[in-house]
Amino acid sequence: MTSDGDSDARASLSAYRLADSFLPVGGNTVSYGLEQFVASGRVETAADLGEVLESYLRRQVGPCETVAIRAAHDAADDLDALERVDDALLTRTLAAEFRESATKAGRRLLEVEAETSADSVVAAYEERVATTDAPGTYPVALGLVAARRGIDPAEACLLHGHAFLTDMLGAAQRLLSLGHVAAQRLLDDLADVVADVVAANAERPLERMSPFAPLIDVHAMEHERADRRLFVS
Repeated sequence: MTSDGDSDARASLSAYRLADSFLPVGGNTVSYGLEQFVASGRVETAADLGEVLESYLRRQVGPCETVAIRAAHDAADDLDALERVDDALLTRTLAAEFRESATKAGRRLLEVEAETSADSVVAAYEERVATTDAPGTYPVALGLVAARRGIDPAEACLLHGHAFLTDMLGAAQRLLSLGHVAAQRLLDDLADVVADVVAANAERPLERMSPFAPLIDVHAMEHERADRRLFVS
């Protein structure tokens, strides 16, 4: 028999695993348009990078992706409701590369979880994504997995914000002369922003999920047509 303390510890360990870059969902292959910010000269220093990452968090991750995570968490026992959240998120993601990255990472997360956890609900949604038109976006997959693993929705949103930053900072280290200490400093500096955007959007309903980051979208679309690209987005 598992005690409540053991269950809480297991949920925390699951959260750490989901936030770890060791999780094989392809986070090291994407820059979400950051590569084009660097190519255009808009991001040249750590200070520039910090401003851009804060914009991502406040305008895209918070009002859109954390809302989808919470909605998916709430709908974790209803596959039709999950698919509606999935569709809503996909239709609000303008850049083709962002849609492709989100669905590739989400489908991979569902595959890994279905293979490792033997959770019937995750397996059923993974099958629906594989065989129907359900998108399988990463935030929705994360919300579902978090719910099934007993991870609180707020913690799931926080770990998503943290994982997003570590992926972006990893990309920045390959694109800029950004050292490990500078990357860690930015990660620490932006921790309060992550916490702020998660809290600020905690009550935002799905119908008000609304990313608004025009410059990010423009650079993402320019990246699609770039002659040379290090990252897939």
